Amino acid sequence: MIQALSIIFFIYVLIKIYISVMQIGYVARAKHMNPVLMTPSRYMKAANYLISTERVKIVETLIEYALFVFWLSWGIRWLDTLTWNMNPVLQAVVAVNLFLIVNYIVELPFSIYKTFVIDERFKFNNMTPDLFVSDQIKGGLMTLAVATVLSAAIAWIIMNVPLWWFFSFLLIFAVIVIVNLMYPTLIAPMFNKFTPLENEELNAKIKDLLSRSGFESNGVFVVDASKRDSRLNAYFGGLGRNKRVVLFDTLMQKLNDNELLAVLGHELGHFKHHDIYKNIAMLGGILFVGFYIFGHIPTSFFMELGVRETPAMLMVLFMLLISVFLFLFMPIISFVSRKNEYEADRYAAQLCDASDLVSALKKLVDENQSFPKSHPLTIFFYYSHPPIVERLKALGDKSTADKSDEALKGECSL
Repeated sequence: MIQALSIIFFIYVLIKIYISVMQIGYVARAKHMNPVLMTPSRYMKAANYLISTERVKIVETLIEYALFVFWLSWGIRWLDTLTWNMNPVLQAVVAVNLFLIVNYIVELPFSIYKTFVIDERFKFNNMTPDLFVSDQIKGGLMTLAVATVLSAAIAWIIMNVPLWWFFSFLLIFAVIVIVNLMYPTLIAPMFNKFTPLENEELNAKIKDLLSRSGFESNGVFVVDASKRDSRLNAYFGGLGRNKRVVLFDTLMQKLNDNELLAVLGHELGHFKHHDIYKNIAMLGGILFVGFYIFGHIPTSFFMELGVRETPAMLMVLFMLLISVFLFLFMPIISFVSRKNEYEADRYAAQLCDASDLVSALKKLVDENQSFPKSHPLTIFFYYSHPPIVERLKALGDKSTADKSDEALKGECSL
């Protein structure tokens, strides 16, 4: 079984690398064709940024494979031996946290490189080293705290409840819902400052827009996103009565009122179509399948690994293999998400003026320097949003028509 698992993981790594290689080749050709939605210099810059990030992604994937080999061949046995004399609950806490810490240490250099080398080179980064360290400490402590509580609880469930995999799933799913409830008011303010929108005229327009959509919010806030990078964004955070409208300060600087309202109209489309709840339900279904599979791992597999069949080893295996499991569902998740984005665009075009949304999307692409073209495989697996050109076409904008797309399709057909 270990051999079969190793082959599956190897295929997973090969697919990820293949997609990145195809994306790099596609963008490398596309950047020399007619620029779309950007000036030639910004178009070239956006392409080079995307190529740089894909190259890093390839190295990250190779390191992910190396970590998998390490854990499967030696690391899991090391964790089991290290925690041999501990009671099952404490063993689970120690093993899970050590697993997370080792992975974090290995992955940290990539985060530093992407922030302070790539993003810095392409003028995205506003993060200071002090802020980066602060974010890492806060995020790390929060992760370990949650991991400690959950691993202890799941270990207890495994030892005391017959259908442990089902009740463990319920616990994790409940935590996901609770985090969504807590995020806008308790978690996000730990990393950013949220200030109530002071522009009374714009505030009134936003409240009118929310009222027309039946959206109840506990406020409209501006977040100091510019202290980390220069990208633009806006979102609705939270569930139920904890929902709040969040505008990046960078967005406020670049969009006019009508464009900003159109962006919010798009987000309201997600609310109107209950996309947040649908996404949580879809994730719940995927996790249910995952917990069922891990709840029926044969004892012989642990014997092959040379470890005891304990709650700690079950959880470590789950964390080691969850990326492969989720990757299998990525095309479905991405397809559903892209469909939801089209529907949210249509709602925004009805609620506001379609031309304002078109104008806002063009500014977002230009300011965020998001290269507007991607290889079909990248879109199929990873794109939660449709390609920007397709979104604009769906909104009735014909200015982005580009015959060079057909040439690229011919060159990149599989």
